[in-house]
Amino acid sequence: MLTDTTFTKEVLGIYQPGSTHMVGDGFPVRNLFPSNDLDRAVDPFLMLDYAGPQYFEPTDHPRGVGEHPHRGFETVTIVYEGVVAHRDSAGHAGVIGPGDVQWMTAASGIVHEEMHEKEWALKGGTLHAIQLWVNLPQTSKMTAPGYQTILNANIPAIELAGGGELRVIAGSFQGRKGPAHTRTPIQLYDLQLKVGTRTLLELPGGHNTSIFVLQGRVSVNGSRGAGEAELIVCKREGSQVAIEAQADSRLLVMSGEPIEEPIARYGPFVMNTKAELVQAVQDYQAGKMGHLS
Repeated sequence: MLTDTTFTKEVLGIYQPGSTHMVGDGFPVRNLFPSNDLDRAVDPFLMLDYAGPQYFEPTDHPRGVGEHPHRGFETVTIVYEGVVAHRDSAGHAGVIGPGDVQWMTAASGIVHEEMHEKEWALKGGTLHAIQLWVNLPQTSKMTAPGYQTILNANIPAIELAGGGELRVIAGSFQGRKGPAHTRTPIQLYDLQLKVGTRTLLELPGGHNTSIFVLQGRVSVNGSRGAGEAELIVCKREGSQVAIEAQADSRLLVMSGEPIEEPIARYGPFVMNTKAELVQAVQDYQAGKMGHLS
């Protein structure tokens, strides 16, 4: 595999989880950002929580995260093992299992819950998932909320030369378009590589690109190897990412057009100014984002 170093995305750094905590009582997560202060380097992505893999004992009281609000961004949940149920104040509901993706656009405000699905909880099992937050530009922050359940069967899977598979969740690869509708240009790939495989990804120039290692060990553009639960962040310049699998590996490739707007955060709200955060809290408390029945 040959690469033109003129277009190669240089690796900015390799990062380990910056914090570990429990979300609700059902999602033990390791956070990669924002805990590593990577806002500008990963824009338009806001947060990456890596949940599990962890085994949960059978229970008739499903664990998870109860009713809570969001405004100003999108939540993307990718399930590798386990089954997660969602419902929200806009009337959307869905269940996602291995290989499925849930894409919720909170935008002007929504209240939702994310729980272990009841039948799965009764049997018990291993939960393994990622939640990614994607920012919205100011022009979209106060638009109507939306929801997409993206099933594994509807995600294009492309076999790679040398041993591997790339699933296109968002954006496109080799002419195959992913099913996710996004408000910002994004490439989101679920990539599996066999040991010894080398693959070259051509990504849009000027996009921020990061690669998260769920399993295995890889080297990107000649960098040192990165292993399980590590994040490889590339510089914005360039368009080519060459990945070499040093073990059987599973990766999440995230690349997006930077929004380059001020970011103001307060818990489940991400806006552009402090005043907008104050308004978000007031609107939630006044019931303007709805409630679950």
